[in-house]
Amino acid sequence: MSTVEIVSLPEPGLGNQSYLIATGDGGAVVIDPARDPSRYLEAARARGWRIRWTVETHLHADFVSGSRELATYGAKVALPAGSGVGFPADELDDGDERAVGGLTLEALATPGHTPEHLTYLLRDGARVVAVFSGGTLTAGGMARPDLISPELTEPLARAAWQSITERLLVLPDETPLYPTHGAGSFCSAGPPGEHTSTIGEQREHNPLLQAGDEDAFVERLLSGLGSYPGYFLRLRPVNAAGPAVHGPQPTMPPRLTPDQVRHHAADGAELVDVRPMEAFAAGHVPGSLSNPLRDQFGVWLGWLVDLDRDIVLVTSGESGELDRATRECLKVGHEHLTGHIPFPAWREAGRPERSLPLLDPASAAGSGRHVVDVRQTAEWTGGHVPGAVHIELAELAGNPGVVGGAPAVTQCGHGERAMTAASLLARAGHEDVAVLEGGPGDLATASGQSLEEER
Repeated sequence: MSTVEIVSLPEPGLGNQSYLIATGDGGAVVIDPARDPSRYLEAARARGWRIRWTVETHLHADFVSGSRELATYGAKVALPAGSGVGFPADELDDGDERAVGGLTLEALATPGHTPEHLTYLLRDGARVVAVFSGGTLTAGGMARPDLISPELTEPLARAAWQSITERLLVLPDETPLYPTHGAGSFCSAGPPGEHTSTIGEQREHNPLLQAGDEDAFVERLLSGLGSYPGYFLRLRPVNAAGPAVHGPQPTMPPRLTPDQVRHHAADGAELVDVRPMEAFAAGHVPGSLSNPLRDQFGVWLGWLVDLDRDIVLVTSGESGELDRATRECLKVGHEHLTGHIPFPAWREAGRPERSLPLLDPASAAGSGRHVVDVRQTAEWTGGHVPGAVHIELAELAGNPGVVGGAPAVTQCGHGERAMTAASLLARAGHEDVAVLEGGPGDLATASGQSLEEER
């Protein structure tokens, strides 16, 4: 009995994973690739494989698919029938099988996360060696069913129960489970935890499956859904139509002069400062949005800036920074990258800049400032500083007057989202806003308080 090699390729900021599967004949299959093809091509090349198939479990809402990119390198695209895609693809129905080298992929219709969703059984002969479940069943939960329309949310939740109990839980307990969505994904409904699992582990420990019956499952699933980025509602059509192909080395946005930056800003471009929060605090272009370049950069950019809006990136000028920022923008569908400017060039030209104070927990505790907690609701209910004002970061963008003109200190879990919040408040005219270095536990300790939990 042969061993099938499966390589996990995570996208930490999205909370997702793609998979590269060796087919035993020098070929490989990619499951649910994100937009940047370079990481899949490099991973295959390093192992002496050639990617011959790129396979989608469903039309993704949280990232731009990389299947069209990989198709330009000779990979054949397979995806669920009924996806309505506008490019050549092998559309699979329930029960369809495709030979991939010495292995077989069998499609199972598993609607729930989306109507067209397929799960793929990877077979070596008669033996099921892996299940690629997309968002139908994840480690500790499933992917949310409310990203299509309100009218379809409950029907999809009920379809998910049927898909999981009648199509997946009938498999042997030891069958390895490889979901696409997982911990950290706003597409998922379920607690953080491991990304891969087995059928048996989920049967025994998945909180949604402990509900007992369909009605209880639906109630538990729908009651646990938090907010999600608005761009999720725009990427399914992008992935169906066929996203633009940029290749493994996308074109970098051009460098701009300070005058050009001011011109683009006056025309409505968003100035996105990708530098670390400490650098932004020390000095930044007035009115710019702080979004430190990190794993979650793309998600927050998509959440806070409309996909149709022009973007000017403000960088530190360090090697590799612009390349990474560009890839992160494209990953979530931001195509309108007008240009970039290193902040030192802005400063050297003598242009105006603004700073924001960073406060350690002890300084913040003694400052008398209103605490504005911009974490997600699930984080807030798990423990917050007594008396803090809570508003999710994405809501703050449309409601910057939440604390009026009172002195404020913004707070999240570590500081990056808090700096983004402070940049939103500052450009809305708030004259006295600071940023906490740390999280609610640090501030509560410094204040001699205990965190409060919502029941």
